[in-house]
Amino acid sequence: MKKDLFLKRVDESNFVDCFKLKLGHGQDKFVSHPIRSLAQAYVYYSQCTPFAIYMKEDIVGYVMVIYDYDEETYNIWHMMIDEKYQDNGYGTEAMKLCIDYIKSKPFGMSDTIVLTCNIDNLSAVHIYEKFGFKDTGERDEDEIIMKLEI
Repeated sequence: MKKDLFLKRVDESNFVDCFKLKLGHGQDKFVSHPIRSLAQAYVYYSQCTPFAIYMKEDIVGYVMVIYDYDEETYNIWHMMIDEKYQDNGYGTEAMKLCIDYIKSKPFGMSDTIVLTCNIDNLSAVHIYEKFGFKDTGERDEDEIIMKLEI
């Protein structure tokens, strides 16, 4: 079933559908809405790829991969799964797809992936740890910074 999950670059055919994604109650403190994220993607267009996460023909989430040329690291930003599709393993599978995309080195050579996560978002922290992300001990306000060497 999860083999039908895939990433599709956000473009004129699906960006409005990304705006319709909804977080569960209280989750808005964990991740920015795709409207904000897509605005960032527009600004950082030369170093990022925004993706809609699809299960077959349905958009179930959103994620953005960005490359930091100054630090020569990849970053995963704003991953979210729509409230009605949560608890189906889509976040885990989408993370695997993001890592596979980053391994293709679309923007530059790097074996490092960094992400931030709200310290209270235990579900997300668990997913990231399953992939080998480690807490760096650094903080960005209420978010932990996690790193994976690939």
